[in-house]
Amino acid sequence: MLRREERAREERDREERAREGGGAAGARGALRRLVGLRTRLVVAFVLIALVSAVTATALAYRESRTAVLERKQDAVRGAFKNRVEQAAADFDVPADEVALTRFATTVADGLGDDAVVVARYRSLTVSSDASADRSRITPALRAAVRDRNRMSFQRVDHDGRPYLVVGTPVTFDGAAPSGLDAFAITSLRAESEATAGVLDAVRDGIVPVVLLAAVLALLSAGTVLRPVRELGRATRRHAAGDLTSRVRVRGRDELADLARDFNKTADALEASVAELREQDARAKRFVADVSHELRTPLAAMTMVATVLDEDAHALPPDTAHAARTVSEETARLSRLVDDLMEMSRFDSGAARLNLTPTDLAEAVTATLSLRALTDRVRTELPPGVRALVDRRRVDVIVANLVGNALRHGAPPVTLTLATDPAGDWLTVEVADRGPGLPPETLAHVFDRFYKADSARTRSEGSGLGTAIALENARLHGGTIEAANAPEGGAVFTLRLPWRRPRQEDT
Repeated sequence: MLRREERAREERDREERAREGGGAAGARGALRRLVGLRTRLVVAFVLIALVSAVTATALAYRESRTAVLERKQDAVRGAFKNRVEQAAADFDVPADEVALTRFATTVADGLGDDAVVVARYRSLTVSSDASADRSRITPALRAAVRDRNRMSFQRVDHDGRPYLVVGTPVTFDGAAPSGLDAFAITSLRAESEATAGVLDAVRDGIVPVVLLAAVLALLSAGTVLRPVRELGRATRRHAAGDLTSRVRVRGRDELADLARDFNKTADALEASVAELREQDARAKRFVADVSHELRTPLAAMTMVATVLDEDAHALPPDTAHAARTVSEETARLSRLVDDLMEMSRFDSGAARLNLTPTDLAEAVTATLSLRALTDRVRTELPPGVRALVDRRRVDVIVANLVGNALRHGAPPVTLTLATDPAGDWLTVEVADRGPGLPPETLAHVFDRFYKADSARTRSEGSGLGTAIALENARLHGGTIEAANAPEGGAVFTLRLPWRRPRQEDT
């Protein structure tokens, strides 16, 4: 009943951790997708398409605008020059306002309905349209016509509208300037609207171009990332222990080469791991078989050694010493075989917990009393700390930690039972006042057959005690930590999850 309750509690804990982990994993996955390679590829494609479209639009607008304006300018300048030459043939100087007005009107008649011609003779200025705004002829253009003595033009904006203004000095039969200057003002509104239409058309085409780029980017990203995702899934399966996972090889590009290399590496890794597992299994079977086969002859040897040890006082001194040595080494070999059998059970997964409601203070006291260690260890055992533990395994852990402290450390040896403030963990701390553990020993103190004899007195153990203690702690879901106390000495701390017995189980 207790086992079923414990399994149900552990299952609930695992489900809760899975839910918490699932939420965190989902958030991490969403973040990875947001900043992942697919997103970066799509953004890069869209940015390239957008920059290309904007650049093409700007270039197309500039070229089309330049072409339209140049065509307009050439047409106006050619027509204006011809009309001025024709009108100048009938023009006499000095001229009055009537003659000057007739000259401006004659020139304007051949330039279109929207053209305005302004004629200036010395201080007299007239225009073909009396209401026309002459401020569109800038002082700079007037100066250019007068100083350069040749046709000049200028594009101006007036009241938000574009105009082309062309000016030329009037000469008669190639002679010196007559003092008569003519200026033609024509609107560029139609040309501006035409170039704006080109700009609008190109600009409206940017959206489809960007959308098409995004679609192409998604398709390209899918083609590129599909083998990458498969490779990632296969790698995660390998990390989880599934060494049979492989990826499909498509094509002959670099990604296909990567997939082939991964599959070759996976084949080699699977073969190596299979070989190592087989070797490990053979080694474990060998240890278990040897330990099992040794138990029967060891039992007989122990019986004989016991008899010799009991009768050693009646034997000659050398024979008595040999008998006692045989008895001690036989007992040590028997303990080693027992430890090896215990480790083989851990390795094979055969070790199981037998959880029972236990008063830990009473259990620890019984462990010390059974081994006659009560007077050699100071204890701080608060009463009433009850938990579901495997009492035999806790006894093994405590006996090993206390025994190590007494053999390798120095008195006083203290044993403290405590609970954490949250009430989730139990701790049993065993401390001594010896030389402590060397730094190189701390990393290996729980390794099998490891002995730190160089800094301590000679150990009579097998080197498996701390390893067995740690395995028993892990079987409970806990651990053992080794450290050196600031004031000196080694400190071993057993941490166990506090499984509280139900009221009816106590």
